Amino acid sequence: MRAEIQNIVADIRNSLELLAQRLDYETAPHRLEEFNARVEDPNLWNDPEAAQKLMRERQSLVDAIGTYEGLKSDLEDNVELIELGEMEEDDEVVTEAENSIRALKETAAQKELEALLDGEADSNDTFLEINAGAGGTEACDWAQMLQRMYVRWAEKRGYKVELQSEEAGTEAGIKSCAYKISGHNAYGWLKSESGVHRLVRISPFGKGTRETSFASVWVYPVVDDNIEIEVNPADIRIDTFRSSGAGGQHVNTTDSAVRITHAPTGIVVTSSEKSQHQNRDIAMKALKSRLYQMELDRRNAEINAAHEAKGDAGWGNQIRSYVLQPYQMVKDLRTNHETSDTKGVLDGDLDDFMAATLAMNVAGKSRADAQGE
Repeated sequence: MRAEIQNIVADIRNSLELLAQRLDYETAPHRLEEFNARVEDPNLWNDPEAAQKLMRERQSLVDAIGTYEGLKSDLEDNVELIELGEMEEDDEVVTEAENSIRALKETAAQKELEALLDGEADSNDTFLEINAGAGGTEACDWAQMLQRMYVRWAEKRGYKVELQSEEAGTEAGIKSCAYKISGHNAYGWLKSESGVHRLVRISPFGKGTRETSFASVWVYPVVDDNIEIEVNPADIRIDTFRSSGAGGQHVNTTDSAVRITHAPTGIVVTSSEKSQHQNRDIAMKALKSRLYQMELDRRNAEINAAHEAKGDAGWGNQIRSYVLQPYQMVKDLRTNHETSDTKGVLDGDLDDFMAATLAMNVAGKSRADAQGE
């Protein structure tokens, strides 16, 4: 077997080892037997919510086992094909098996990353908000560029994208927007995007000067029925108002848009795309999700503090720079991951940046856990 393929096989086996560790593969069959026994309980559906949670947990385990065993089987099959092809001097068989192993490496690396998404809410849908920072029209245009970038990223992954609210800029772009993005691990992937994003470019608005613009991105999980967040009615103020979409379209003739303000935290959420009743429901869910995110942030305070102590940006600070002039570069200030393919990034090619941050955070959590032992 050629040295290149030997190295790829070693990489895949390393990925499989990490997958087995995250899965706790040795105990997985026993845990699946326990799930199967509980599923067969005739009283299971007396509590529909508990039953649905059990079914999701069981399916997650089934999928994880299937992924690990499928990758392992594919690897061994192709290794055997290469050895057989080399023995019989069948170059066609060897080439086909080598190509399969190269493709398998990418799949194994992706599954290894997805296995790291085991946080409490990583598998949930997510809310994403974008707000233009200082800089007037330039910042509003930058916020709209980010809006397009994240919508394209989500659509490439096959996620469902729903616009919750949008406020147009005075001259161009948007002042703010909010989306609900639905799909497996939507929050787990997007949570690393929270923070301030900085753009450097030549102004497209006739100034001919180099301008720096800022916009903030905030991501928080959609709270499902299994997570209880209590909101005291006395702590919130609900306002209704009229709103319009970008360019003056979708004008509401009644005060159907809803804004909820949470007094203890100062959190403000809005929804302005549907009926008033639906907007109240959407805004309340968004408020609960924000409160839940605050609790997650509190729990992760030690990890974030450790990152900041090493000079890494915190979640609320600048996390990434996008430079279009005088050179082309996008650089994440937490991981130092960078690329000169600015067009690709702005078209939604964000997976490498997300993966780098995810790996860094998992490593930080592991160190924090080890120090706490």
